[in-house]
Amino acid sequence: MSGAANYTPLLPTQLSPGINRRIINQALNDDDVMNTTFIGQERAREALTFGLGINAKGYNLYVMGEPATGRFSLVKDYIERQVATLPTPDDWCYINNFDEEREPYVLRMPPGGGKAFYKDMSGLINELLDTFPAAFDHPGYQRKKASIAREFDQRYDKAIDAVERYAQAHQVALLEEGGAIRFAPIIDGKPVDDSEFSQLTDEKRQYYYNLVDELENRLSESLLALPTWKRENSEQIRKLNKDTAEQGTRPLLKALEHKYAGHLGILKYLRQLRVPLVNTIVSLLSDESKEEKPDEVDKRLLLEEQFLPNVVIGHTISQGAPVIYEPNPTYQNLFGKVEYTNVHGSVYTNYRMIRPGALHKANGGYLLLEMDHLIEQPYVWEVLKLAIKSGSLKMDFPQQDVGMVNAITLDPQPVELNVKVILLGSRDLYYTLQDYDDEFAELFRVLVDFDYEIPLTRQALYDFVGRVRVHIRQIGMKGITSNAMRRLVEYSLRMAEHQEKLSAHFAHVIELINEAQFFSCKTADDILDIQHIEIALTAKKRRTGRVSQSLLNDIKEGHVLIATDGMAVGKVNGLTVLDVGDTAFGTPARITSTVYAGANGVVDIEREVELGQPIHSKGVMLLNGYLGNKYAQHFPLTLSANIALEQSYGHIDGDSASLGELIALISALTEIPANQALAVTGSINQYGEVQAVGGVNEKIEGFFDLCQHRGLTGKQGVVIPKSNAVNLVLNAAVIDAVKKGQFSIYAVETVDEALTILMQKEAGKMTSRGRYPKNTVNYHAVNRLYNIALIVNGGEE
Repeated sequence: MSGAANYTPLLPTQLSPGINRRIINQALNDDDVMNTTFIGQERAREALTFGLGINAKGYNLYVMGEPATGRFSLVKDYIERQVATLPTPDDWCYINNFDEEREPYVLRMPPGGGKAFYKDMSGLINELLDTFPAAFDHPGYQRKKASIAREFDQRYDKAIDAVERYAQAHQVALLEEGGAIRFAPIIDGKPVDDSEFSQLTDEKRQYYYNLVDELENRLSESLLALPTWKRENSEQIRKLNKDTAEQGTRPLLKALEHKYAGHLGILKYLRQLRVPLVNTIVSLLSDESKEEKPDEVDKRLLLEEQFLPNVVIGHTISQGAPVIYEPNPTYQNLFGKVEYTNVHGSVYTNYRMIRPGALHKANGGYLLLEMDHLIEQPYVWEVLKLAIKSGSLKMDFPQQDVGMVNAITLDPQPVELNVKVILLGSRDLYYTLQDYDDEFAELFRVLVDFDYEIPLTRQALYDFVGRVRVHIRQIGMKGITSNAMRRLVEYSLRMAEHQEKLSAHFAHVIELINEAQFFSCKTADDILDIQHIEIALTAKKRRTGRVSQSLLNDIKEGHVLIATDGMAVGKVNGLTVLDVGDTAFGTPARITSTVYAGANGVVDIEREVELGQPIHSKGVMLLNGYLGNKYAQHFPLTLSANIALEQSYGHIDGDSASLGELIALISALTEIPANQALAVTGSINQYGEVQAVGGVNEKIEGFFDLCQHRGLTGKQGVVIPKSNAVNLVLNAAVIDAVKKGQFSIYAVETVDEALTILMQKEAGKMTSRGRYPKNTVNYHAVNRLYNIALIVNGGEE
């Protein structure tokens, strides 16, 4: 153990972060921390402030970062605070276009004006229903109507009288029955009926036939102008009705015109309204006899259908700029839609059936959209870009292209668009759009980039405590203890795998608090304490730990061969980490190597059977470079060696096993045994420097669990890269074992340091003469490689 004795393991204080309890206690007692929006994220905050503040065209925002980092809630909170002081945008109404009903007009009004105008128009309809048909019952109207009817009757009577006098002079009576006129001969002072007429002589009958024919001709000539009289009569009645309707509506419309004298759009609409309004009143509310008279409700509906404005977007004056989030950005949800109804079996729509989309609602404010959802919707991305670019929101309906070909639809007047669009999306999607969509960079000039990790500054710690306290209050708990808060900070550091950086995935902290609250409720505690958090973490580990438990059981039962004591040639315990679902855990894996005379070089068995992924294969190929550079400066590097991760049956990726593979290879090459009580992880370069790897905490804890099960001897431990020391946030069980001297963690910078620790023999430093000291690991390695080169290349005996 002479070599290993020179290297001291890490101290217990180096295995977890030192969290400043004093700052946590201060933040727990300071209520100002409850107002925090962001934890860290200075770059994102600056970009967001810039993007929201600048009014130039094309400065929309793309918020980039991973889900669960709190992007959405942070951005929405921040925007709402920033925009609270901004003015409320205008209202928008659609009104009937009486000339072309398929192309409704749009009215822009000051905030609150839309609802006020709607109320005024609704009042106008009420007044119309009160005024009419009462106006048509007025004596003056009835007198004029009777006069027109009398004039027609007089004309008619005059025409009939002339014929009647001629008839009487020739002994024929003119009889009027049910609107029909007939003639009858007068005999003995009275008209005869058909039976009496038939008894007359033929000459007499013929005389009367001729006379009646003449009278009918005279009657026809006299009534030739009757249709004209009828038409003139109807026109006079219509004019009377129209004049009466105009007289009734004029003061009502005058009052509205006076009220909206400053609004040209409404004035224009009220003037256009006059003729259709009078026509509707005449047809709907005059007392002309109709078979089916509409009742009060139908009258109101018919008037509303034509004259009531459709307030698409209405605000209250004090509302401020809208902040709209559309979680499902379909075409209709974003750009609005026109609804349809069924009238007597046919599809019908009008301007009052236009419904707003998220862009209408966000007009004059801010629209938040998930880019990943948006890009999946047909038509939406192209139309959104067009709307932003043109500053105009036109309701085009793609259903015309995909099926509803024969349906009547509307073509509403476009709405002027002034909206700041904030897209929330992934990093990959941002760079893809940059590469393939020329308009993207032109329209979304502001990138808001969220960091994965947040430096553990005093301010960040304050903000973290503030966000936790806000959530504690939201879920109805009274408070949280200092120990529990410290444990949450530690949990966040562990997620970031760094002693000085918090994870940006704050959603996971929220999740842990919620789970801990469940266990606090069981004990009727309303203050969250550290034991509730520990119980929640243990429960989650158990829920998600079936795979890790079964792997550990396989090792315990001997199905997977891992030694945790003794020495062995060509065998090293490597450390791997597995990600299954939302959980990651470490498990040891045996690395073995064999070396023999040959010229195949170092063969990676995983790569040969296509289980090794590219980065893993690269790590093994680096071993050739290291061996050649380190040992074969004066003779050709010639050897055959096989390396494998034993009992691995799935794909393997990452180069974190390359240090373990090199030690196994050198052990097999030199036939010096490696310590099986130690496990190793680390990546190497061709110059023998050990580089940092990921998942170091899980790897250490995975090997520790196995050692703990078999019994801690004090000789067990792990070897990790020195650059990973800052990533250590280990659990209490490991730290406790290190304090008691039952487990060790060594941090190494070079391959030689790792060789010295694992082989318990000095690796050996090259002397000024270019040789390694006798009996060192490197000395044996050079000799063995030289001998293999002689055998393969047929050198001296």
